[in-house]
Amino acid sequence: MATQDGNEEVVMETEATLKEPQPLCENVGEGNAEVSETVSRTDNAGESSSTQDPTVSNGDDSDEGKEMVELKIIWNKNKYDLKIPLDGTGAKLKERIHSLTGLPPAMQKVMYKGLLPEDKTLREIKVTNGAKIMVVGSTINDVLAVNTPKEVIQQEVKAEENKKEPLCRQKQHRKVLDKGKPEDIMPSVKGTKERLPTVPLAGMYNKSGGKVRLTFKLEQDQLWIGTKERTEKIPMGSIKHVVTEPIEGHEDYHMMAFQLGPTEASQYWVYWVPIQFVDAIKDTVLGKWQYF
Repeated sequence: MATQDGNEEVVMETEATLKEPQPLCENVGEGNAEVSETVSRTDNAGESSSTQDPTVSNGDDSDEGKEMVELKIIWNKNKYDLKIPLDGTGAKLKERIHSLTGLPPAMQKVMYKGLLPEDKTLREIKVTNGAKIMVVGSTINDVLAVNTPKEVIQQEVKAEENKKEPLCRQKQHRKVLDKGKPEDIMPSVKGTKERLPTVPLAGMYNKSGGKVRLTFKLEQDQLWIGTKERTEKIPMGSIKHVVTEPIEGHEDYHMMAFQLGPTEASQYWVYWVPIQFVDAIKDTVLGKWQYF
């Protein structure tokens, strides 16, 4: 028993001896924890600094290893160089153009040998290296800036028109209208509104009584006014107003003027416009916005 008690005492003393420095161990542990925490913070800081580089990307990481094609993007008299995968679609090209120009894809007309399809790849439509891609379209801010003064001009012109006698009775127009309806004029269709035809509107008269044709180049945002002598290419954004009035006795045809400057003196008159195209012409020229 005594021997066992003695052993027990020795064991107990040993345990007590081991337990006495425990507070010191705790302090050391706390110190280690602080060191670990400091190291952890340093490591985290190191991770933070080391992970900053991958976030700085030029957006071409996903294009690595793909066959690329270099393009010249031309929009609003500006030129941009763009490198894009040859197997990217027209829709993807529009997104990249948006990042370059700020022009939303829905407002872009992208031209390469005609209107570029969104669902086909550049390879399928045979886009070559160094190809020039024409882009037509205006940003929302540009549209608002252009349309606001046009609306004011339209209101002023309309108020002025109400004070005057019918246009077709005025002397300057009678000398053209008295020639009668041209034999080769396009037939009119009453009670209907049609889209612009895919061919030029021809057979009409201008103010001098000569034959004139209208061609709407939507991909270039231009109105082409052609006569026997020459063709004038007019940006649609420069046309301030469109005046139109039925011709008395021939109400299925209109006389129409495109105002190319700030005053009525800049009006270009066209006679015998078929009634079914009148609204489509005004909407196209004056900017009832259409998504492409």
